[in-house]
Amino acid sequence: MDKEFEQFFQQQGFKTATEIQMAVYEPLKQDRSVIGLAPTGSGKTLAFTIPLLEKTVPGDGTQILVLSPSQELAVQTTDVFRQWGAVNKIKATSLTGGANMQRQIERLKKHPEVVVGTPGRMLSLIHESRLKLKDIQTIIVDEADELLTGDTLDEVREIVMASPTDVQLGFFSATQTHTPKELETIFGVDIEEFDVRQTDKTQGEVIHGLVRVADNKKVVYLRRLAKLKHFQGLVFFNHVSTLEHVAAELKHEHVSSVKLAGHQVQTERATAMRKFRKGEAKLMLTTEMAARGLDIANLPAVINFDLPQDAIAYTHRTGRTGRMGNTGMIVNMGNDHDLRNLRKLLPETTFKPLYLMHGKLTDELEEVEPERPAEATNEAKSDEAKSEVDPNATVVMMPAVTPKKVTKKYPAKPKNTKLAYIGGKPKKHAKHNKHSKKKGMRHKNIERNDRKK
Repeated sequence: MDKEFEQFFQQQGFKTATEIQMAVYEPLKQDRSVIGLAPTGSGKTLAFTIPLLEKTVPGDGTQILVLSPSQELAVQTTDVFRQWGAVNKIKATSLTGGANMQRQIERLKKHPEVVVGTPGRMLSLIHESRLKLKDIQTIIVDEADELLTGDTLDEVREIVMASPTDVQLGFFSATQTHTPKELETIFGVDIEEFDVRQTDKTQGEVIHGLVRVADNKKVVYLRRLAKLKHFQGLVFFNHVSTLEHVAAELKHEHVSSVKLAGHQVQTERATAMRKFRKGEAKLMLTTEMAARGLDIANLPAVINFDLPQDAIAYTHRTGRTGRMGNTGMIVNMGNDHDLRNLRKLLPETTFKPLYLMHGKLTDELEEVEPERPAEATNEAKSDEAKSEVDPNATVVMMPAVTPKKVTKKYPAKPKNTKLAYIGGKPKKHAKHNKHSKKKGMRHKNIERNDRKK
């Protein structure tokens, strides 16, 4: 690491580089294309940020492109490049969908050396000749397992094909979907793989918990979690419709929560992130896609309202907590059938039941000492009494006395008693035959006809 960057590295509180940072540092500085595989929260962003910034020349146009799957991750990565780019005066900007395109075009006119964004918005600006790629030296595909699927794979390939032929490529992720050979076939470059997932020890202790709860009681459980002190949770849903429904219920119940979904405009998403990071919201409701790669410092818990459908999704969700040595907890909610399927999906993961006790969420169930029978208690008391008296004294056993049952006696009721009335005995009301209105009118009509006769 260059001296200036090493000094800044130490100023940020870092002592040593992580496994992935050490593995890809030299290859990236030597313009070699790489695949970097490391657990979530292991410092992958800095792994490509530092070596790329060290070889970037200020004022030589846009030299680095970083492709991100979501707006939040793009903004987050841009902030990292700006922070570390200040060391050698490198500018960075973000290009994401949902944001004002005209403002993005104005920022591109300042010729930033680093551009971070989502593939769709980048392609739009490339087609309009607003984003020029003639000076591009390196393209980083962050969260590669997400971007190299479906339509986004075609977008990434188009961006790479529009760049200089000798462009350096970097693919980073926590899970692998393509082998180096497959990527070489797709992009036409030689690629080296650096996989430190088995040796990296940056993730702290994470408890993978199970909470057995019916579907119609999950919101109630969320509300209880939100009331815990010092608790915050990133809540994952499989479908946006479920997210919106739960968000409405929590809002109605005045639960401190925000939502982060793909259909929101950038200002709404930015506000949600700011509130959650500041601790102003206890819960942030999101989907796997919207929360990809998010780095939220000291996040206590990840809550799977809907259980993930595959092991890769579980890995990326759970990687939001327990980052850089911190502890974390995963709260998996579901019925017996759901939780049984989760165990089958992840046979190597150790799951523990979770309990809400004494105002905290824990995996340890307190044992309550069973009550001893009365005889045992009396014997214990007798033993204690014996230990306090003279051992040579004679103990006289008194016969047990059974207390008599006390019955409550009431005074006998006097015979031939009459009730006393204040103001005299009330008059009896004449009994009236109950009849319908029509019957009463019929009798009146009969009497009226008799008089006429």
